[in-house]
Amino acid sequence: MAWVAAAAAIFAAAALAAAVWNRLHAKRVMKNLNRMLDAAMAGAFLEQDFDESLLSAVESRFAHYLAANAVSAQKLQEEKDKIKALIADISHQTKTPVANILLYTQLLSEQGLSPAGQNCTAALEGQVEKLRALTDALVKTSRLEAGVLTLHAKTGPLTPVLESAAAQFIPKAAEKGITLTLSSTDAQAVFDPKWTAEAVCNLLDNAVKYTPAGGVVTVEAIPYQMFCRVSVTDNGPGIPEAERAKVFQRFYRSPAAYETEGVGIGLYLARQIAEGQGGYIKVSSQPGRGSCFSLYLPRG
Repeated sequence: MAWVAAAAAIFAAAALAAAVWNRLHAKRVMKNLNRMLDAAMAGAFLEQDFDESLLSAVESRFAHYLAANAVSAQKLQEEKDKIKALIADISHQTKTPVANILLYTQLLSEQGLSPAGQNCTAALEGQVEKLRALTDALVKTSRLEAGVLTLHAKTGPLTPVLESAAAQFIPKAAEKGITLTLSSTDAQAVFDPKWTAEAVCNLLDNAVKYTPAGGVVTVEAIPYQMFCRVSVTDNGPGIPEAERAKVFQRFYRSPAAYETEGVGIGLYLARQIAEGQGGYIKVSSQPGRGSCFSLYLPRG
């Protein structure tokens, strides 16, 4: 019976050794996986060779996956760089021709043209201005979407931004017989002054554009616990319920507004700016009674 006990002891020792080896091997594999994850998150992953045991096969497949992700990340950055260069080229290459067309159009209008010729030059100038506005809006939107431009939000008062934006539209409002009012406020929020002014100007542009003569456009800032709401309210035609979610889509134009100037990108850009600062934008409207666009900016 002694040989049975000896065999059992040998078997138990072998089993224990195998268990210890498997545990150490699994621990090594987990350390390697953890190291690979750390390298991948740091953007410094390099694939290495591994043996093809069962656990190491998983380890090797995981290495292939991380290597593919590293290549994808590199390609994504290369694509962003290409987009950045393309946007810069578009911005640079279109400014000079558009400016020259405007210049020659203005010179042509001073040449004593017939009434028909004056109408043509006026129409040409209007179309060129529209092209310039569209190009500027597309460049700004593309820069935000591609991450070329970063919003630098900081805590500050909203009054200077709102006053500056309102001042730009007072002449246009007065020309249409519209009253534009800005409610006084001491509200503060966390925002990028330049881009927030861009968003507010887009809201004001829409309000003045669609408000009829004799109407009123109001700008106000109301602080809440977590957000500050900047509202632009008009008493224009309003927006049907079915279209309220669509107005923030790029290039969306309401069928009822096809005769009104614009390209349908201002509200889309305003939403991109709001979201880029940790805020959001919404609209409430009643057909025939006007609309209220509200830009919510974080306070902390």
